[in-house]
Amino acid sequence: MSFVLEFHFEPNDYFTNSVLTKTYKMKSEPDKADPFSFEGPEIVDCDGCTIDWKKGKNVTVKTIKKKQKHKGRGTVRTITKQVPNDSFFNFFSPLKASGDGESLDEDSEFTLASDFEIGHFFRERIVPRAVLYFTGEAIEDDDNFEEGEEGEEEELEGDEEGEEEDDADASLKV
Repeated sequence: MSFVLEFHFEPNDYFTNSVLTKTYKMKSEPDKADPFSFEGPEIVDCDGCTIDWKKGKNVTVKTIKKKQKHKGRGTVRTITKQVPNDSFFNFFSPLKASGDGESLDEDSEFTLASDFEIGHFFRERIVPRAVLYFTGEAIEDDDNFEEGEEGEEEELEGDEEGEEEDDADASLKV
């Protein structure tokens, strides 16, 4: 059991792919050792596609130049090194869940859990409402929802303050 997220792109200056995909593999049967802990299907692994970057256009890495001075001779040389760069496109190069029973370190587990959560969010919330996001209606709904929550909190705070003022006025009159 699995699902695939497809991201379609117009021709661009950065990569040649027209579609970037990410596949999430799911486990839908309960664990034989503890069948009562089953809470429904869960994501267990994911695979991203390879992005065919055009020469010098890979935004997931940045090139840094570093000067090194030789300790003995005093000569200076420049070293060019590529380091990872934060990018949306890192989404297509997920951390692999270890299937051989090895445990992952805490950071890797957090990264993997976050990746699964993002995939699940896309599947459950974004894709079913894609047309609403395209037309802008979903964004308007989100804005109204947030304003409503903040407005309610302000009203509640105002009510509480108003009650205290009434109590203070009453004690002055007595």
